[in-house]
Amino acid sequence: MCDMSGARLEFCGEVTTLAIEQEFVVGREGDLYIDDNPFLHRRFLVLRHELGFWWLINEGMRLSATVSCAGDGLQAWLPPKSRLPLVFGETTVVFTAGPVTYEFSVHAESPTFRGAVIPGSGPGVRSAESRGSRLDETLGDLPLTDAQKALIVVLAEPLLRREGTGSSRIPSSAQAAERLGWPITKFNRKLDNVCDKFDRIGVSGLRSGPQGPATNRRTRLVEYAMAARIVTRDDLPLLDRMEG
Repeated sequence: MCDMSGARLEFCGEVTTLAIEQEFVVGREGDLYIDDNPFLHRRFLVLRHELGFWWLINEGMRLSATVSCAGDGLQAWLPPKSRLPLVFGETTVVFTAGPVTYEFSVHAESPTFRGAVIPGSGPGVRSAESRGSRLDETLGDLPLTDAQKALIVVLAEPLLRREGTGSSRIPSSAQAAERLGWPITKFNRKLDNVCDKFDRIGVSGLRSGPQGPATNRRTRLVEYAMAARIVTRDDLPLLDRMEG
């Protein structure tokens, strides 16, 4: 088993070295003090070193987090009372509390898995290698119209324009509709369509179900789209073309 004891956390340009003998808490009263956001749990996410791995543990009651491997398109949703091993060299964590979305990254010096593009496999295919074994995973492209992609981009715009990790406010539906020059009815209709499309391929949190109503589907949509690299800074010019 690979020892991942060497790990660092980066948030807002500040880097913290994680000590294997101590857990590291993210929350209103945690080791990583974010702000006094009343929607954020006092103890939300916990980083703990166990069995040779750093684990990300969600101790919250309401909030979830989106976890992705930078550059590989692999992502997972971490709901309340669940945990996930951080096995890649760089892991990005995005979560939303109230109107604010936060992002931090964890860097491991000796990752268990290393992502790589399989030679000759074509775009969208990645592999994860662990102690000589290979796991191939095809990441299919979900077709989106320009209007559907623009809707995601306008919601993600504050995060896309931000440099590095930190916090941002996702616009309301009314603000996003105004930015695109759409009536709010058109925006809500297209938001329904986009959420349904991603829900059909198994993206959690965009519709009501066993994990509760999708009351924060805009933020969940942004978290997923950012983690899966569905939208990037290169897509921002689309907003100017769609305006009006």
